[in-house]
Amino acid sequence: MSDIIRRDPRAEWIARNRLHPLHAAMQPAQHSWMGPNGVIRKNPHGMGFIGPNGIKRIDRSGAQQGGTSKRSAAVEVQLPLHQVPAPAFYISVVPDMVGGRLSSHDRDLLGLAHQLAGKDGAVLAVVFGEHKESAFATAGVDRLLILDGDEFNGYAPEQRVQGLRAVDNQFNPRHWLLPDSRSGGGELGRRFAAALGERPATRVWQVKDESCIGRAGAGLQDLARPVARLILAAAECAEAVSETRHEVLPVELSTAVARSLSRIEDLGAVAVDPAAIPMAEAEFIFSGGNGVKDWALFHRTAQALGATEGASRVAVDDGFMARDRQVGASGTWVTARVYVAVGISGAIQHLQGIGACDKVVAINLDPGCDMIKRADLSVIGESAEILQALIDAVAAYRSDAKRDAA
Repeated sequence: MSDIIRRDPRAEWIARNRLHPLHAAMQPAQHSWMGPNGVIRKNPHGMGFIGPNGIKRIDRSGAQQGGTSKRSAAVEVQLPLHQVPAPAFYISVVPDMVGGRLSSHDRDLLGLAHQLAGKDGAVLAVVFGEHKESAFATAGVDRLLILDGDEFNGYAPEQRVQGLRAVDNQFNPRHWLLPDSRSGGGELGRRFAAALGERPATRVWQVKDESCIGRAGAGLQDLARPVARLILAAAECAEAVSETRHEVLPVELSTAVARSLSRIEDLGAVAVDPAAIPMAEAEFIFSGGNGVKDWALFHRTAQALGATEGASRVAVDDGFMARDRQVGASGTWVTARVYVAVGISGAIQHLQGIGACDKVVAINLDPGCDMIKRADLSVIGESAEILQALIDAVAAYRSDAKRDAA
């Protein structure tokens, strides 16, 4: 068993949200406190635990509840199971699955699908190829259909449209939901709408009262129309599912997907200089702050990782980074899938700027700073030692990959 203490961001969020129904269960019981005279007081009724026979026991070794063990076990939150044994209809969702995982945009889309499905409908997620996602149940997926095959790999929008048409013929969903994103969902949704002869609702940010509201006029106006069968939704179109877990029952197509004569040849990914990627479009950002003392080492680490460089306002004001590299409310709002903050304490403006990032990794000496609280993964230590270890790990990984390829 590993001795690494792992955080549970969901449990921490429930503990902070006083309106959550499980908030009280996540609050640790106060067993001791300091009195007005500086004397430590203990609550004798709060110590101990209930045994299997219903008798209260006290374990003074600190290993059980109410003790003073150094490592407290995380509270397991068992969400209620949402089941739809015989769905009256389906709401189909085609997530982008960038990197094989659900993004925050995908989760918002599943939240909207859950809203449209209600109690009688089921949310059907259609995923192309292999994936790495293990949290479909808590994201709101009732049925999962995986369209696997070489014909769907890479950039193959025509073949994917054929797969979606096969799904449409078999399940006849009441609504189709795709993310209106640059990651492929926007183009695929428009191609699919043309194949079905449907007029899609695009850039939708709200569905309410049998109408969907989308952005228009360069994002300065709202356009309302009746709820379309095919919806291309923007980010934050609905609240992501967080109160229930779902069955994620696998389903399959009854017939094989017809192969289309592709007019597009995928030549693979093209290497791009990370420094040339605009901050607002970068998916992997390596950002430095006041805690970085060796900026040459910082640049070498970012180059080894292939990440786009960013910085806090303090680092920019001190002249270590250009102004267009500043991240935060007073700089650039970023939506990276991975954001690494090195030596950044986490001012409120900076935290606002990274609010839409999927995964945040913090490297800092202060375990109590706001960036550590925001991060999904924290590394406490001297930044120079950690960055050098990162460079060595990347070099070792690449050498192993070359040896295996040979």
